[in-house]
Amino acid sequence: MQEKNTQAISHDALQIRVRKAARAMGRHGLAHAYGHVSARISASEFLVCASRPMGCIASGEPGTVVPVDGPLPDGVLGEVRLHQQIYQMRPDAGGICRVQPPRLMALSTLKLTPRPRHGSGTYFAPHPPLWDDPKLTRDDEKARALAAMLGTARAIVMRGNGAVCVGADIEQAACLAWLLEDAAVVELAVQSVNGDGTPALYTPEEIAARAVFTGGLFERMWEFLTFGDPE
Repeated sequence: MQEKNTQAISHDALQIRVRKAARAMGRHGLAHAYGHVSARISASEFLVCASRPMGCIASGEPGTVVPVDGPLPDGVLGEVRLHQQIYQMRPDAGGICRVQPPRLMALSTLKLTPRPRHGSGTYFAPHPPLWDDPKLTRDDEKARALAAMLGTARAIVMRGNGAVCVGADIEQAACLAWLLEDAAVVELAVQSVNGDGTPALYTPEEIAARAVFTGGLFERMWEFLTFGDPE
């Protein structure tokens, strides 16, 4: 039997990883009809999921290879320009999730983003930047400006319009999307309390000790996010 090309196997595996991340965003309420996820292939290309509601993407349904620098291929959603600009500016970025977590969006209308008040929030300390423009980012100039505001942060919140999360790979980006919404749940609860106390924040030392990627934390989160996935 002739062996399958190793590069083809790698590409097939990446397609599956992107589909699993996309379906996880839909399954856990982090995206609805809109949103998209991608994984870097190389310095010059990345793979974005099919242009469909992410929770509806079927097993075997291929994503599209997109150039990091150049026109978007036919059928690719306009906001995928955000992925292009982030991959250009962030060599460390291996995966990106563009999502609409509902509690994070509610918090963003107060022009607030989550603070490090519990474990999930420490990954975004001191807090994610806020892109204070509710319009869709469908031109290169806006996408470049948003990527520049993101800087080295793990996420940027878009007022009334969700967020973009960036990870070392697609699995990490998907896990960060869940953690960002979890941090927003706590922040909203804290903001709603009319008490005399001052809500606690993690100290820099506590943040450094908690915001780690070791100990299987993200592997367990990925298992939770993708449990029951058909692939």
